[in-house]
Amino acid sequence: MFKKVWFKVLVSVLGFATICVGIFAFSVYKSLEDAANSMHSPIDRPNSEKRVKEVDLKEKDPLSFLILGVDERPGDRGRSDSMIVLTVNPNKKSIQMVSIPRDTRTEIVGKGFDDKINHAYAFGGPEMSIATVENFLDIPIDYFVQVNMESFKDIVDALGGITINNKLEFNQSGHHFPVGEIELNGDEALSFARMRSVDSDFGRQQRQRDVIQAIINEGASISSVTKFDDILEILGNNVRTNLTFDEMVDIQANYKDARHDLSQHQVNGSGTIIDNIYYLIVADEDRSNLSTLLKEHLEFDSEVARNN
Repeated sequence: MFKKVWFKVLVSVLGFATICVGIFAFSVYKSLEDAANSMHSPIDRPNSEKRVKEVDLKEKDPLSFLILGVDERPGDRGRSDSMIVLTVNPNKKSIQMVSIPRDTRTEIVGKGFDDKINHAYAFGGPEMSIATVENFLDIPIDYFVQVNMESFKDIVDALGGITINNKLEFNQSGHHFPVGEIELNGDEALSFARMRSVDSDFGRQQRQRDVIQAIINEGASISSVTKFDDILEILGNNVRTNLTFDEMVDIQANYKDARHDLSQHQVNGSGTIIDNIYYLIVADEDRSNLSTLLKEHLEFDSEVARNN
């Protein structure tokens, strides 16, 4: 009799615990879905003409992203303060990250004239930015992620800070950044990513890539579920993307291991003045070499072969 009573108690406790876990799991899932829906921003453009076939996330097709760091001002669309292309190959378990300097002179697709590449966002939002970057690098852009630059500090704080290996000692906005491994809070991370007066815009882009990589690494190893709500609220308010919630789930399931091998690249060029405006001129050979690297990472030859 005594054993039967304890067995019933044990079953009741386990049953209650299972219900609680189920409610918690649903709550987390629902919060993720709500945040994804807040971030979701469909774009008015067909699938890239540079794609032979549509990307299949369940089949682990390599894919690409355009990250737009936007400096938004009241009453103004703003300009893309930073432009970073990511190609992700889950088969090679690697990511290629390419920074495009905002002063890069190229054709603004849809306008028919050459200008600074970051002006594409001011002229036509993410759609024109995507089309212009596709034309510049001769690769498809499958998804975009637009981030309000000011929210960088909130995201970093919600993660509990990030770790950076700093290569240049400098002071910025009242913060001191020594050489070596440093811990940054949100305000420090934003200052770190924006500094360009001591070295150059190329150094600034390197620091932006370092911050993004640190956020990816820290976000993938969140130690406390209590951070989820804060992070999701910040993302929902400050990030826009054409990714749907289901696509995010598939990418998390099938592409997450690629983050362990991340290579960084920089679009290089020479500065020149045209009509009293500074531009960065990128040599055709340099642009072609970078385009080839990204095409190989996207397995373009394999894609074409499968469809011929």
